[in-house]
Amino acid sequence: MTGLQLSREELLKAYRLMRMIRVFEDRVSAEMASGDIPGNTHLYAGQEASAVGICLHLSESDRIASTHRGHGHCIAKGCDVDGMMAEIFGKDTGICRGKGGSMHIADLSKGMLGANGIVGGAPPIACGAALTSQILGRNDVSVAFTGDGGINQGTTAESMNLAQVWKLPVIFAVEDNGFGEATASSFVVAGEITKRAEALGMAFAKVDGVDFFAVHEAAGEAVERARRGEGPTLLHIETPRYYGHFSGDPDNYRTAEEKAAMRRDRDCLPRFRRRVTEAKLLGLDELDKVDAEVQAAIDQAVASARSAPQPALSSLTTDVYVRY
Repeated sequence: MTGLQLSREELLKAYRLMRMIRVFEDRVSAEMASGDIPGNTHLYAGQEASAVGICLHLSESDRIASTHRGHGHCIAKGCDVDGMMAEIFGKDTGICRGKGGSMHIADLSKGMLGANGIVGGAPPIACGAALTSQILGRNDVSVAFTGDGGINQGTTAESMNLAQVWKLPVIFAVEDNGFGEATASSFVVAGEITKRAEALGMAFAKVDGVDFFAVHEAAGEAVERARRGEGPTLLHIETPRYYGHFSGDPDNYRTAEEKAAMRRDRDCLPRFRRRVTEAKLLGLDELDKVDAEVQAAIDQAVASARSAPQPALSSLTTDVYVRY
């Protein structure tokens, strides 16, 4: 285990959130085949321990900014799955009234500042939220999720520098799934990602993104550091990506054997189940009950989304500009 001691309720919450993300994503993948979901989706399956391990430390007043692969971050931060599913289906009952779709789900009431179709778009937003917290004397932190592709963006480099200079309460969570779209990160990312933080004098950690407990422990230290006013942290989280880059990706740059081995050997859910049951912290019956409840919840979310109304034409020009 780790030095962190989680209660039974916390362990069950962590497992429920990870299972919810997995079932949600698998179901979205299946529903995409029906042709009823507009646009593309970028699925988070395989990376559940990263989002949940980090977000369990956050309150609603803490903020996160996400990526194009943002469903998992939304669920881990507490966004409503019914509203998310309706949003993906483009329905009026969606969190953003069907206007955001998969890549731009946001719920400010939950501290979810939005998924983002711009690679490297999250770090500047998270820095802005962190600066607000700092100026107003709040004890809130922000998390910028990005990937191994986003780490090469100027937005990320400038945000990291700014955060370190101003000691902003922000965490840069780099979810490294090994590919920027179809290009292996080994071809385009020079050196160690953590060295970029080290060069700035920023705290950093490299963790196995399949190990919920490792992510949770590293994230806890980063969050506490930020709350103490000691500045930012970079977390380099190595994690698998089960699906292709997007819903139409043939994913032929990885062999069938590689993908099968990834799902067999690099899955955070059975690893979590094994750890907690061997330590007698939770029973298999409790975990199986969560599985059934989550499956029922996702079935209901899809049914509700399918029966929900389309947005009215009169809403086309609403929510376009912020009115101050």
